Amino acid sequence: MRQLRALCDQHGIVLIMDEIQTGFGRTGRTFAHEYAGIEADLITVAKSLAGGLPLSAVIGKADIMDAPAPGGLGGTYAGSPLGCVAGLAVLDVMARERLNERAVTLGGVMTARLENLRDRFNCIGEVRGLGMMIALELVKNRRADSPDAELTKAVVQAAGRRGLLLLSCGVYGNVIRLLAPLTIPEDELAAGLDLLEQSLAEASAS
Repeated sequence: MRQLRALCDQHGIVLIMDEIQTGFGRTGRTFAHEYAGIEADLITVAKSLAGGLPLSAVIGKADIMDAPAPGGLGGTYAGSPLGCVAGLAVLDVMARERLNERAVTLGGVMTARLENLRDRFNCIGEVRGLGMMIALELVKNRRADSPDAELTKAVVQAAGRRGLLLLSCGVYGNVIRLLAPLTIPEDELAAGLDLLEQSLAEASAS
């Protein structure tokens, strides 16, 4: 990402960071690209910005944001008073409850638990992520070149029967993405991970 920043600077290219899913503490920093130590020209944000209410935004350097003439920008949800109030409340909660730090702490708990499961289940390939944005890759016999989409689907279904909602994704359909709320109580997080373990055991045994 630092090389990309340098390339954009060299050629006068605007560097836009999509932080719609990764923003607002999900990775342990307010914005994920902070880990690279670079500054974006524009940042797109939504989702966590207003706690589920319809609000999105573009954050940018003043010379870019001030360039359009009056009336040159618009949007269906532009300036929703309810969305804006919710957005301000989200920022207050993030600061008051120190959610960036909490994401790092709970992300560490999640990663440690998942790595322990990887040692026990040969269907787990890679555990990866930042903060509380974590992915669990399911494969055949620990082989990264053998994605197991069918097992992934079975794990998601087994979890659903236990009341745990999981989302599968990835190019090969073999990744389970874990995006627990940053405010989740620790006992609920532990219970969710227990259900995930039970689901893995059931699906991998069949």
